[in-house]
Amino acid sequence: MTETTSVPTYVYVTYIHASAEQVWHALTDADLTARYWGHANVSDWQPGSTWEHRRVDGSEHVDASGRVVEAEPPTRLVITFEDSDEERPNGPSVVTFLVEPHEGIVRLTVTHENLPNHEMFNGIANGWPAVLANLKSLLETGDVLPHAPWDMPRTNV
Repeated sequence: MTETTSVPTYVYVTYIHASAEQVWHALTDADLTARYWGHANVSDWQPGSTWEHRRVDGSEHVDASGRVVEAEPPTRLVITFEDSDEERPNGPSVVTFLVEPHEGIVRLTVTHENLPNHEMFNGIANGWPAVLANLKSLLETGDVLPHAPWDMPRTNV
């Protein structure tokens, strides 16, 4: 079924007590992403290279993948994000991580655009805050949240 209404771009902003280099490392290191995301993001993070979002349950199953569009350590990373084999007329969605340092903190802005439908928008609207809360906790305290935040039941407000 083709979606007839436009899907908005998703933007999430958080502030982290860390350096830009620490945030960049957390975004691009497979071992760290495995800790706060439950998936290892695997790539050499060079423009044009592929990246994979691999499960860490021993299956090595890839739940999402894409290409590195831009990589400007430690402040800007742009990747395509493909979570299915479905051909999308407008191409894959695109995720931009903008890391802006300021006096010992970082403003991390994640922009996810070119979403194919509202179902994906709703999924990432639940997923990105959970993943980024875990990343923030890891960098600020040395540990992730005590329970996977994406497993928390949604409430209808």
